Amino acid sequence: MQFFHNLQIDFLGARKKFYVVSAVMIIAGLTLFFTKGITLGIDFAGGTEMLVRFQNDVRIDDVRSAMDKGGLVGAEIKTMGSEKDILIRTAEPGEGTSISDKIKESLTQNVSGNSYEVLRIDKVGPKIGKELRISAIYATIFSLIAILIYLAFRFEFVYALGAVLGLFHDVLITLGMIAIFHTFFPGLNLELNSGMVAAFLTLIGFSVNDTVIVFDRIRENIKLYKSEDIFTVMNRSINTTLSRTVITSGTVFLTVFILLLFGGEVNRTFAFTFTIGVLTGTYSSIYVASAFVVDIKKRQKKNKSSLQGKVAVSKA
Repeated sequence: MQFFHNLQIDFLGARKKFYVVSAVMIIAGLTLFFTKGITLGIDFAGGTEMLVRFQNDVRIDDVRSAMDKGGLVGAEIKTMGSEKDILIRTAEPGEGTSISDKIKESLTQNVSGNSYEVLRIDKVGPKIGKELRISAIYATIFSLIAILIYLAFRFEFVYALGAVLGLFHDVLITLGMIAIFHTFFPGLNLELNSGMVAAFLTLIGFSVNDTVIVFDRIRENIKLYKSEDIFTVMNRSINTTLSRTVITSGTVFLTVFILLLFGGEVNRTFAFTFTIGVLTGTYSSIYVASAFVVDIKKRQKKNKSSLQGKVAVSKA
């Protein structure tokens, strides 16, 4: 299916403006990330987390008071989609089910006239949480290194470098957007957990696939249009692959966006992260990865011409 025919949009002509746009978004997002932070999920923070559903609506202050009376001072308490579903998270250390039993006892004794059922209990030790955080960082870094090596063999090294730079851009922009939405829309209940890490790794694979499609077309067109400069060839390649990009990215975006709207609290972090990632991945294939290659190629050509000019002058 071909949506667009004979497009001649000058995508790369506006690349410097989009360099600025990306830089502003990354700086703003990372500033909030390091100043405000993102809530760590139970996977990484360690502790005990319990999701309970009350028979009737319950006030957060009443649940917090119940926890304080039960000796769990400072527990994190928030609603999960309704005033009946309450998430209780505490870093209180304890063996086995002692902490979860303490939470249930506190609710039973101090929230009267409103029965509840336990929907989920998660417990992670602080040591395991730390190991999971380190493993998540290693998984992201090693996936980027593996992609760099693979693309360096498949294309020129400058193409591989451009693709990995685009992936770094995607991760930073997405992380920044999560920090922004977490700060200004706390009701979304976004948190850094294993679902978010899975979304980032999926995003890396999705984004590099889109970039490789564009680079493959560039490699083909360089051989077909030998008389044209790299700028024209790359613009032509982006235009000819735009239809495929819109179809692929559009269908994935609609899928994860519907998951974001109707997938519930459990899937929200993954769906939100991947929804932002689909947009940034499509954007970076054009305005980061391809734009970087164009600028490097133009600089290499300029340096080569300058060197040839100096050689010609010295021979004369």
